[in-house]
Amino acid sequence: MLRLDFGVPTTHSPSIFWAPHSFFNVACQSPPIVQFTSVGREDTQRNVEATGEFVVNFAAEPLRVQINATETDFPPEISEFDAVGLDREPSLRVKPSRVAASPVALESRLHSMLRLGDSTVVFGNVVHAAIAAEVLVNGHAEVGVLRPLCRLGRNEWGTIDEVMRVRRIPYAEWPGTPDIS
Repeated sequence: MLRLDFGVPTTHSPSIFWAPHSFFNVACQSPPIVQFTSVGREDTQRNVEATGEFVVNFAAEPLRVQINATETDFPPEISEFDAVGLDREPSLRVKPSRVAASPVALESRLHSMLRLGDSTVVFGNVVHAAIAAEVLVNGHAEVGVLRPLCRLGRNEWGTIDEVMRVRRIPYAEWPGTPDIS
């Protein structure tokens, strides 16, 4: 299973904090809710608790150097945006900025948090989705154009080299066993 790496910028006085989170997913389609996991009580979780807002920025392959660099343990007074050379742009519905070069940004407001062992799952209501026109094909984000950067663990990263389209089998067409050839 691939874990997509996302940055979650939140207000962080006096700087802006941008952190990659490997544990990210969509929690609900309707209403749109995203989730990320904070292992331990990290700055991101504290900032979301304080502001009630965050932005999930899609990690595309061209941003790999900057995304990896945001994992540096900068002191709180250093802005990760500035230190790693990421440009920001204003969000439309929340106060935290978006990563300008990210092809997808999900502006979110805190829904709830769930503590599980040493981690906290943070849920956010998506209040605005900004998607770059150049990654859309027939109105849908195309994974081959998005070029998602995948965090595999430790210092291992990956990209999607091949995308396979496999049609779902309606029950009315179920052959008795799936064709595995």
